[in-house]
Amino acid sequence: MLIGVIKETKEFEHRVALSPDAVKLLKKKEFEVIIESGAGQSSYFSDQDYLDAGAKVGSPSEVFQADLLLKVNLFTPEEIAQMKDKSACISFMYAYQHPQIIEALNAKSITSISMDAVPRISRAQKMDALSSQANLAGYKAVLLGANHLGKIFPLMMTASGTITPAKVLIFGAGVAGLQAIATAKRLGAIVECTDVRPETKEQVESLGGRFLTVEGAEGVKVEGGYAKEVSAEYLEKQQQLIRDKIKDADLVITTALVMGKKSPILVTEEMVKSMKTGSVIVDMAVESGGNCALSEKNKTVVKHGVTLVGESNLPSLLPVNASNLYATNITTLLLHLANPLGLNLDMEEEITKGVVITHEGQLVHPFTKSILQA
Repeated sequence: MLIGVIKETKEFEHRVALSPDAVKLLKKKEFEVIIESGAGQSSYFSDQDYLDAGAKVGSPSEVFQADLLLKVNLFTPEEIAQMKDKSACISFMYAYQHPQIIEALNAKSITSISMDAVPRISRAQKMDALSSQANLAGYKAVLLGANHLGKIFPLMMTASGTITPAKVLIFGAGVAGLQAIATAKRLGAIVECTDVRPETKEQVESLGGRFLTVEGAEGVKVEGGYAKEVSAEYLEKQQQLIRDKIKDADLVITTALVMGKKSPILVTEEMVKSMKTGSVIVDMAVESGGNCALSEKNKTVVKHGVTLVGESNLPSLLPVNASNLYATNITTLLLHLANPLGLNLDMEEEITKGVVITHEGQLVHPFTKSILQA
């Protein structure tokens, strides 16, 4: 089985699907690997690094002859057109948002596997690319916020006076939010966090953060660890809780996502107006619409005296770590689904059923079907 890695073409993307260390592992398992020349350059992996690891380095046309193609981002229609019929591909797909890509894959009977669909179960933890990338994103969000903030995070007592610690308010205690709490605490900030899932209170407090409880958590539906649906009544109660808190915050980090839907607006323009001049908001949900009404995707802007950071691809700002972790995730999944002779899919097995989107010309993924046929 020949595995190919093509260069990422999405704007602001610096990651690559396989690291040289991952290539070494696949070679030990008797897979063949070909990397598009320059694919790892933005992650600081040279063509020679891949050659030394045992991969071939070739042109795009050579890589598209692979039996299985790997990427970080969704394959484009142009890339699918160059793939072999009945071949396979793995990447982040978010397939329920891209019916036209599903049609293109099925037209060529391509088996597609989505990294964002890995079930959140214990035995799939090493395959969970959403978590590995969110962990890095939460860390980087704090650093970006600190960089734009005109004051330091920790308490500092000097001969010239005492500097009080910065106050950080975090929306969402998922993987990204928890890492943001831990990072902000390490830097010496006072950290508060709110989440629609009351069960996250213990995790927040274990990292030194203060959990802001919203009454009426029964208005939240959770599925697979994600908030699937949040009632309008709950959101109003949450906004009432944070109106006073946000006035005192130096840095606000928003991470709230709703699976399959646009991100909820948690920070209104009125809230931004109420914040201190010079404070900062890092909107980590800007890729899916944003949690702040004033955020702009891939832009850092100042509105009402508040700096709003709308970086849509935070893991890509740490390409070495992000690529290494993603490579581990995708390689672990690949070894679960394939052997050197090809894919070996048991469509009743939980992980396989969870990640395979298209197979033999059909959309087979239950969740994607439910969204697209709704």
